[in-house]
Amino acid sequence: QLQLVESGGGLVQPGGSLRLSCVVSGLTLDYHAIGWFRQAPGKEREGVSCISSVNNTYYADSVKGRVTISRDNAKSTVFLQMNSLKPEDTAVYYCAADLGYDTPCGRTEPEFDAWGQGTQVTVSS
Repeated sequence: QLQLVESGGGLVQPGGSLRLSCVVSGLTLDYHAIGWFRQAPGKEREGVSCISSVNNTYYADSVKGRVTISRDNAKSTVFLQMNSLKPEDTAVYYCAADLGYDTPCGRTEPEFDAWGQGTQVTVSS
């Protein structure tokens, strides 16, 4: 059974860092792109980052230079390292899997087929 489980969220002060993890089960991660999305209160869900099966990456302009996505296929895990966090980064963060094989990184929700439940990130002093 395919399952994506996010962890690593929490409360952090502005300027701080968090490392989110997305553990994928029921899927051979090697062949699939994984994306991170976020949804802030009252806003639509937006794409944050993506990593393809060949480690091509995408970053939204709002996080570029502050966020790094990586993957460990042996551990079936994708990471999102977030630095220099700002209050506007506050959101529920979701990871999502593209079930197509060796596809380029997607940037929009319809390009992803399976979703985790999300992890809350709150940036506040």
